[in-house]
Amino acid sequence: MTLRRKSREFALQMLFEWDLGQQKTAQVEKHFWKSAKAVESTKKFARQLFEGAVSQAEANDKLIVELAKNWKFDRLAAVDRNILRLAIYELRAGTAPVKVVLDEAIELAKKFSSEDSPAFLNGVLDAAAKQIESAE
Repeated sequence: MTLRRKSREFALQMLFEWDLGQQKTAQVEKHFWKSAKAVESTKKFARQLFEGAVSQAEANDKLIVELAKNWKFDRLAAVDRNILRLAIYELRAGTAPVKVVLDEAIELAKKFSSEDSPAFLNGVLDAAAKQIESAE
């Protein structure tokens, strides 16, 4: 597993905790890093992803609602909602090529979510990538 993939896993786990507990990001990070062990570069990228996804959560949630046709936002599985938040943040931030962001999101879904999630997330993220690209 690459260090960047591990960073994404850590960021997703922190996002999930933040989403369910609605704590401040600093509290989530402090609690999370007490038990998670990683080299500093992995922690740094995970923090960047987590804090960026939280800072853009409201705008990215609106995009998710727009693109997830026939799905109510609050009915999305929490892990799927946060994979979408993380990936859309990465698409906007340009931290990796679009194909890599989508592939990494699908891998997160395979590891942490349901059997049907990868296909659903791929459809939403593909539409998000096209919309973000056309807006630039």
